Amino acid sequence: MSAKVKQSNKSADKNTNDRNDVASKENDAEKANPQWKLISHEQINTLLDLTVEQVQFQFEEILGLKNYQTCLKEASLLDYFVSGFWWTREMNYTCQQISFIMALLQLLLDNIKKQMPFVDNLNEFAKMISGTRQSPSPEVDSLFDAEQAMSITDYLKCSLFQNYQLYEFLFSQPREELLLGKKRTIEVISSADFVAPLEEGMNTDDYLHYMTPVEQQEEGQRTSQEEDGEVPGETALEQEQENKATGLEGYNVQDVKDVLGDMTKEMLGTLQVGFHDESESFKAFVV
Repeated sequence: MSAKVKQSNKSADKNTNDRNDVASKENDAEKANPQWKLISHEQINTLLDLTVEQVQFQFEEILGLKNYQTCLKEASLLDYFVSGFWWTREMNYTCQQISFIMALLQLLLDNIKKQMPFVDNLNEFAKMISGTRQSPSPEVDSLFDAEQAMSITDYLKCSLFQNYQLYEFLFSQPREELLLGKKRTIEVISSADFVAPLEEGMNTDDYLHYMTPVEQQEEGQRTSQEEDGEVPGETALEQEQENKATGLEGYNVQDVKDVLGDMTKEMLGTLQVGFHDESESFKAFVV
């Protein structure tokens, strides 16, 4: 009985040691290759299928940046993380690699907030990158190869380290929130206080009279006369009687033009003769 108890105790101790070894390896792997705590690998997979605008919207929620449109600090943070994530997407990194890089970006930024000097922060970065080249166990490959590690170094050199003083100033100097605005009063003018425009003030009948072609006007007149019981022939008869009364019976427009033309020629001829005679008299007087 005691032998069975000892054997079960040894088995339990072995299982406990195995679990401790696994936990220790996972802890060492976590220290060597830390992962970003704000999003899981499943969320990263979802973000990889989105556009850059949709990724930015998701990061607004993840980072809790509600005033990025008016706050320079929040706008810089949003651009910092969205640009970093989009760069990892273009490099076709795995979810674990992307999570590590996002954690690295977070760590370096937190060090700037703590006012860590540039050299110390750079050493922290070099230590983390070199740790990714070491495999936590013989069965597991290293997180990044040499070429990938150089790509990460080049990216952070251009995005963060070359602008280190700007980030230091951003997190060390308080900024006043100035809300700039301008109040304008717009007075609405009543149309009753002014004369209406011509197209609005003109009588409708007058407007139609000037805008309607002559043929349509005559057609409308005949239609209105028929509706009123008047016969168009009676109007023509009345016009003929009026012409007889004024002595214009039998004349049309062309006859009037001919008469006026003859009268004009006769008057001009008389004027020319008179002018010629006066000019001749003047010449004789001068001589």
